[in-house]
Amino acid sequence: MPRMFGTDGVRGLANRDLTAQLALDLGDAAVRVLGDDERSEFESRRRALVGRDTRVSGDFLAAALSAGMSAGGFDVIDAGIIPTPGVAYLTSVLNVEMGAVISASHNPMPDNGIKFFARGGFKLPDTKEDEIEAVLGQDWDRPTGAGVGRVSHDTATATNLYIDHLVSAIAPVGPDKSQPTPLKGLKIVADCASPDGYNINKNAGSTHPEQLQAMVKASGAVMGVAFDGDADRCLAVDEDGNMVNGDQIMGILARAKKNAGKLNHDTLVVTVMSNLGLKLALRSMGIKTVQTNVGDRYVLEEMLRGDYSLGGEQSGHVINREFATTGDGTLTALTLCNEVVKSGKSLKQL
Repeated sequence: MPRMFGTDGVRGLANRDLTAQLALDLGDAAVRVLGDDERSEFESRRRALVGRDTRVSGDFLAAALSAGMSAGGFDVIDAGIIPTPGVAYLTSVLNVEMGAVISASHNPMPDNGIKFFARGGFKLPDTKEDEIEAVLGQDWDRPTGAGVGRVSHDTATATNLYIDHLVSAIAPVGPDKSQPTPLKGLKIVADCASPDGYNINKNAGSTHPEQLQAMVKASGAVMGVAFDGDADRCLAVDEDGNMVNGDQIMGILARAKKNAGKLNHDTLVVTVMSNLGLKLALRSMGIKTVQTNVGDRYVLEEMLRGDYSLGGEQSGHVINREFATTGDGTLTALTLCNEVVKSGKSLKQL
């Protein structure tokens, strides 16, 4: 029997494969597997965080997933529509025991998915996903009375915390409380893949960059960036409308980090899909590569194992451990734009 969890959570056609009942059961199972005992004596309540992309099916799936978690005794913070890396970041800073994202990433609108983050904002290893699947739908001694959880909705605080985190990555607040604006005046085109909940990824985003390429050339922008439906990946377009893929982005950022003394062990972690040209180019810069299977969580596992600071995939998942625990498309876009400014070169030259 195949595993329920794929390379990036549980996915399928919403309301057929991925039903409200399955979301409820996943929430119920996740609290038993991911709930931990690291709470301090001052933490009387157990907490989880849920976020989603713009798909219309996200509403009923979020409600069902939150119901399963709260029935299991967890207070749930519903952060509303927010990128996947936003949930990962908030899971790491809000002292919640787990996070969950309802998204099918770059898949068509009718699909949806559920993926979990453990305490600290890290994606789950296969063993934890297997544990969740093993207890799925099983009866257990559920809490009653005051032991059940509550669901609260706080989109503004969650979103602002994440935005502040992103901005501080390239523009940290100084000792005098002033904050630089390094990208001021830079003309950039952004394709966010999500005009509304009914056409996410349709002829838009990182899987359909044609409109972005045309707009960059027509508008005279210095570059363009394209995200997928949950904004954990980023591809770019140079000033001439040429695509800049994940390998090229990683090469640019790896060189910049090495020059700044921030590329741990002078090594970039890549997958088997990365082009030989990237490895040869990096070798000429004195940068080594370590290779993993496809999947950004496997990239992260290797990064943690070897204490590496940068890694990713040709598809545009880039993990910058200085600021994130998972691939973050917006962070990648900001750091890439910032490198254009700092280097004084165009994206094409870089």
